[in-house]
Parts: sequence; C-alpha cells; structure tokens
Amino acid sequence: MRDAWPLLVKTDFPAIARDRLDTLQMNLGYLCNLSCIHCHVNAGPKRTELMDRATMASALAVAERFGAGTLDLTGGSPEMNPEFRWLVEEAKRRGMHVMDRLNPTIMNEPGYEWVGPFLAEHDIEVVASLPCYSKDNVDAQRGNGVFESSITALQQLNELGYGREGSGKVMNLVYNPLGASLPPPQEALEGDYKRLLADEFGIEFNNLFTLTNMPIKRFGAILLSKGEFGDYMTLLKNAYKAENLKAVMCRSLLSVDYRGYVYDCDFNQMLGLPLEGKEEATHLDDLLECGELPRRIGVADHCYGCTAGQGSSCGGALA
Repeated sequence: MRDAWPLLVKTDFPAIARDRLDTLQMNLGYLCNLSCIHCHVNAGPKRTELMDRATMASALAVAERFGAGTLDLTGGSPEMNPEFRWLVEEAKRRGMHVMDRLNPTIMNEPGYEWVGPFLAEHDIEVVASLPCYSKDNVDAQRGNGVFESSITALQQLNELGYGREGSGKVMNLVYNPLGASLPPPQEALEGDYKRLLADEFGIEFNNLFTLTNMPIKRFGAILLSKGEFGDYMTLLKNAYKAENLKAVMCRSLLSVDYRGYVYDCDFNQMLGLPLEGKEEATHLDDLLECGELPRRIGVADHCYGCTAGQGSSCGGALA
C-alpha cells in the first residue's frame, strides 16, 4: 500500500494551538468486522492491536487530571475490545459523558448481541456510521450486505429509545462521501436522511455529521493508485476557509492510540505525528508526570481536510 505521508509533511497550513481539553478520544484498537475503503486507520477483521486495561486506566487518570469531561471511543469497532464494557462503566462511575463511534453492523455479529442493550443501559451517546441512505453507495464503500445490516441495527437502537424525541438517548449518524469529493451541505443532507430513513424504514435519529475523507492511510493509498491524490489536495486547499480554524476539534481534544501514546487528533495518530513537534510520541504516563497540557498542535497538509468548505470534525461540519 502506497504511503501518502511524504506528500503531506511539507505544508503551509497555519499554526494553531490547544486552549483547553474537553474530550479524550481513545482508539481502542484496529480490530473491526469491516474493511471500509475510506477507513483512515486500516481497520479490519485480521487486525490484532487492542488497548489493554492498564492503558485505559491511565487514560482515565489523564482525563481527570486535565478536566476532560467527555470520553470519545473509537476504533476499529471499539466494542470488539474485551475491556470495552469495563472502560465504559469506569468512565460513567466518574461522571464522564461517553460517546461510542459505532459501526452498527457489529450488533448483528454473533457474540455482540449485548451491544445495544449495554449502550442504552449506560446512556451512551451513539455516533453510528451510515455513509449514505442509498444501499448501493453504502455497500460499495463498506461491503455487500452492510446497508441492510446497518438498517436493522439502527431499528434495534430505536426500539431501545435511541433517537426518539424526549428519550434522552442520543443517536447521531455519520456520512462520508463515496470518493474524492467534499460532503454536501450538512443541514440539507440531514433533512434528506431524516425524511428517507423515516419513510422507508421508520428510523429516527438526532443529528447527521458529515465528515470529509482524509487523504491518508487506506483512502490516501487509493487516491494515489488512481492518480487522484493531487487533484483531491487541490480541491481541499481551494476550499480552505480560515474561519474554520476557530472550531477544529484538536483545539479541545487529545487522541490516544491503543498503546497509550497521545496525539493531537486521530489523523495525526495514524500518521505518527508527535505532539508539539517532538521527535518521539508522548505517552499518557508522561502527561501524568509533567502535569502540563500540550499546547502547540502538529499540522501537515491533511489538515486542509478539516478546514475545507463547511469544515469537518468528529462532530460534523464546523460552519
């Protein structure tokens, strides 16, 4: 697989800094039941990297030390980590808000029938992947049968109260473009999603998050193999909006990999871009010892993906 990093490292992206820590985003490992073409972590069924309980305990200590009130769990499929339930219960016991970036199809895998009821029992905010309301587009991006499995899982979550008005159980959906293009306007697309999913499948949800595909790892390699990498970077740079810099997620977030090393965001984590321009990655235990919040944020050309057009973050559009 070709590596896009050498084409990203030399950059004119503006310098930015972190001003607080609201969210600790934890990648619990790269194990997943799917291998999606847009996946920037190269997750899949054959990956074995998983965060252990000791690392999770250090992450909780860092969150407490720096006042992070939200734990954002991602992967792979985070529920496939054997310590997922322990981590969620510990975080809730400490009064933290917990988000699960859910690949809905995991709920239909043998041995994972517990996922929906467990999330509902602990009032976990669900951020569920559904990259389109079209079966053909979803299956092209994520694999045959994924759309139908996702719809079934979302219906199960609705039955548990998720996405229902007044339930307090939040279910947001995530849209990714199929290829080398920017997402359409989030508000209009959300209206289409809500209308079509309700009419055809009886599904309700709270918000739609539109995410720009990052030109790194698996998606970056695909762009390179098709000769589309340069054109995609030109698209991102031409759509750059300086006002999005004020709201990029790295200003209030730290990302933790499965080994406990800390990065400015999930994308920097996948690129191995250390904190504050250091030569080596910083570990959770280093943060506990030094007691200072990292301020300077590492940037490269992929950062244009977060600031192009309406902007993109783990919480959807910025503008």
